[in-house]
Amino acid sequence: MASSRRGCTRRPTGRPPWCGWAARAAGSMGRPGACTRAWRARLAARGIASLRLHYRRPNQLEDCVMDTLIGAEYLALKCGYQSIALVGHSFGGAVVIAAGALSNTVTAVVAMSSQTYGTDLVPRISPRPLLLLHGSADEVLSDACSRYIYAHAKEPKELRLYPGCGHGLDECREQVDTEVVGWLVKQLTAPKAVH
Repeated sequence: MASSRRGCTRRPTGRPPWCGWAARAAGSMGRPGACTRAWRARLAARGIASLRLHYRRPNQLEDCVMDTLIGAEYLALKCGYQSIALVGHSFGGAVVIAAGALSNTVTAVVAMSSQTYGTDLVPRISPRPLLLLHGSADEVLSDACSRYIYAHAKEPKELRLYPGCGHGLDECREQVDTEVVGWLVKQLTAPKAVH
């Protein structure tokens, strides 16, 4: 990994992609540690670094968005990363949508089982890709939330609904793991368009 608690330990050779995981404000995403560890290992095997972010002030949307923006900007400006994806679950889904919309350095956004509050900037993510995932049996936030976000987002966007899966997507974990990692690899390793 190219960064530590104190900052970049070395400038990444060839400026590899980076993926940030926004932690949920309260509770957990099924087994978030196990989930993100598995994803980080799969991404690392493809040369993609990861970082799990914890908020200074959980449940304070604006503060959490700012924490995420600062992290992404630091990695882009100080560490040289050029491809940055943000991944968030539930409250974290709204955080990464807002941060992705506000940041010029974010390449792609993944929101899983997201709430709608705080997602009003979703059209501004475009032309960068957005992936929304939601279980149809979500007992916390209805899949109508992700459908609403999808309806307001601009292309490129994808909505993947998982029949019978709850809020943590545990019932379909293998499928979600494979699809999210595959999507991130595709987005983070694709050649960037020159503006």
